[in-house]
Amino acid sequence: MLKFLSKVKIEFNALDPRIASCMEFLAQCNARKAKESNPACQLQVKRRTDDHPPQITVTFVNGVEEAFDATSTPAQTIRTMILEKGQMLETEQMFREAGEKWPVIIPEEELHQSFPGTKVWAFFSSGLIFNCCFLCFVGRGILSNNCQGKQKRRSSNSNLSDHFTGCHFGRS
Repeated sequence: MLKFLSKVKIEFNALDPRIASCMEFLAQCNARKAKESNPACQLQVKRRTDDHPPQITVTFVNGVEEAFDATSTPAQTIRTMILEKGQMLETEQMFREAGEKWPVIIPEEELHQSFPGTKVWAFFSSGLIFNCCFLCFVGRGILSNNCQGKQKRRSSNSNLSDHFTGCHFGRS
């Protein structure tokens, strides 16, 4: 988590009962694994004596600063948001290093194009139908692109062609 940050500032009043998120986040920042991921990250703890609500402020490696209200945001949520934003930073850096423009602009007409599904159904001789995430052939299975996201059981008297429209093995 710290590998995406250059600075972390945690502010709280020790007598405030709402400091659980600050204390948990501080513990996560002080963990050996977190410190090893970015030893240069500055960790500042400001113990307040006023009624200011607990707050966690992080500065990303690109200079963007973000403050979190630690009274209503759990430490794990803050950590997740940092990791998601950090992954975006890594992606942006990868594109820029490759000489590509950032952000990637997808033309409006491409957003509305149909996309053939990649999930398939596997029909087995036992009558079980399994949802597969890629094309595969197991046993005497027949694969279909009629994915409905659920495991099904085919009745013994039904026809396989009733269960799918199109097959990756030559059926249309």
